[in-house]
Amino acid sequence: MISRIIKNSILSDYKRKKVIVLLGARQVGKTTLLSELREGKEKVLLLNCDNVDDTLALEGKTSTELKQLLLPYDLVFIDEAQRVKNIGLTLKMIGDLKLDTQVVVTGSSSLDIASEVNEPATGRLIEYNLFPLSLAELAMNSSEREEGRLLENRMVYGLYPEVVTEPGDAKRTLISLTNNYLYKDLFTYRGIKKPDLIQKLVRALALQLGSEVSYNELSSLLGVDRGTVETYINLLEKCFVVFRLDSFSRNLRNEIKKGKKVYFYDNGIRNAVLSNFAPLALRNDAGALWENLMVSERIKRNAYYCNYAQLFFWRTHEQQEIDLIEEQDGILHTFEFKWNGKAKSSLPKAFANSYPNSTYEVITPENYWPFVK
Repeated sequence: MISRIIKNSILSDYKRKKVIVLLGARQVGKTTLLSELREGKEKVLLLNCDNVDDTLALEGKTSTELKQLLLPYDLVFIDEAQRVKNIGLTLKMIGDLKLDTQVVVTGSSSLDIASEVNEPATGRLIEYNLFPLSLAELAMNSSEREEGRLLENRMVYGLYPEVVTEPGDAKRTLISLTNNYLYKDLFTYRGIKKPDLIQKLVRALALQLGSEVSYNELSSLLGVDRGTVETYINLLEKCFVVFRLDSFSRNLRNEIKKGKKVYFYDNGIRNAVLSNFAPLALRNDAGALWENLMVSERIKRNAYYCNYAQLFFWRTHEQQEIDLIEEQDGILHTFEFKWNGKAKSSLPKAFANSYPNSTYEVITPENYWPFVK
């Protein structure tokens, strides 16, 4: 069992008497984590909303009916809550009851969770995101040295729990995840009429990993309007397939102001989309894979340790660039990601002159642990 960093944070939040919502892609370990969150609780109810009976136990219920359902238990888990119609209203009523029963809710996408939970249940819930395993979690389970030995494998096959625990079946697991789970919630979401378009878009994004993404180019490539491309990328983000970074712009006239870069939450999923699991020595995208791994690991680190920094990339029209800018408490921390640790790199003069108080660091396979832990 690989312990998850946020476990203790969730357990400590039990005393706050609020509904805890745990969001994350399918197969990242939410149900496994639930089994570890039973500590000290004897009377536990698990409602799995992939089962119709459990869904009906929650849908359209009054406050009185919900109280009767929950009150006999110390702890109630509601798994795959996005299956429940009007789940936001249900959770609002549960929060208003202020029971001693602790309720923990999981969802594999934030499509309906985001639209139906956040507004009606604001102030009544505590939200966490769970991602594929992090390098820091794996190092706690084994060691930094062992994980360093497996780094190239992580760059190709990623960090989904089943991929890590059953490495012999990694390729088959990732293909199955991509074909059967990756878009499952998205395809059932209202308004999605062209599932094949989603798959083509994800493939196009996978091919542009580490590069600035042009919505206009994607719309031309896919034969749809720019608004549709933007909408579908937003939905992919809500399903924890990809995430976006905005361009950073404050002072310079030649800074790109509206650019976007799109990363995958998991390297293995990205490579499965392209059906390319070749070793790094035979690839021409090792640098992009390294950048994707490091940026996604920083996302996990910041989320798990409640580091509310904002992340950007920076580029000028003259192609000066910085891979990652982290803005926190008014300080700019800049990072370059180099798979080849001997490659030369320096902070662009234009940036250094405009933002003189910023820090600069090159992240390589020789020094990445402080960055991801």
